[in-house]
Amino acid sequence: MLRAAILILGGVFLAQGAFAQDLAGDPQAGRKKAGMCRTCHGLDGYAKIPIAPHIGGEPASYIARQLKAFRQGTRTHEMMSVVAKSLDDQSIADLAAWYSAHSVATSLPQGKSEADAPEVCIACHGATGIGQVENVPNLAGESAIYIDTQLKAFRLGKRTDEVMSAIAADLSNDEIRDLADWYASVKLEITQAQ
Repeated sequence: MLRAAILILGGVFLAQGAFAQDLAGDPQAGRKKAGMCRTCHGLDGYAKIPIAPHIGGEPASYIARQLKAFRQGTRTHEMMSVVAKSLDDQSIADLAAWYSAHSVATSLPQGKSEADAPEVCIACHGATGIGQVENVPNLAGESAIYIDTQLKAFRLGKRTDEVMSAIAADLSNDEIRDLADWYASVKLEITQAQ
């Protein structure tokens, strides 16, 4: 299954390149607009609440794609759907530029090594939770509840993605919890862009 998922990834990411962000984002304009994001995601992109993801250091294309999905209603969340509806394409590009300009660093907990990382995830999310390819989010330091919720949403079809829906469909609740616990245990540091 892992090999099939990796092979599928190549085609998916090539296809996603066609939907790449058209507008150049201005990080400083994005910083000003990020005031509306700071309550949940922080100005530096480090989540302030356990049900929100860390977005600092995420690829700009991933951030833009998620914001557009919330705006269009293809991805839903009670808060994000409302916030994203007010964003035009330039605002999305600016916010994506701001948050992607932050740098991230990770470290594993004492006694754990990259060899312990969940095999089904590492091709895309890396052993330490840093996305290995464009349009793949970082999972390092996310709360276990956030990762658990997202994987179950993929499994149930409440959230869809060509790769993640197929992978999550085969995961048990215990496997989901193990994956969530692994990435939640990784220490994440975000350095805010200036």
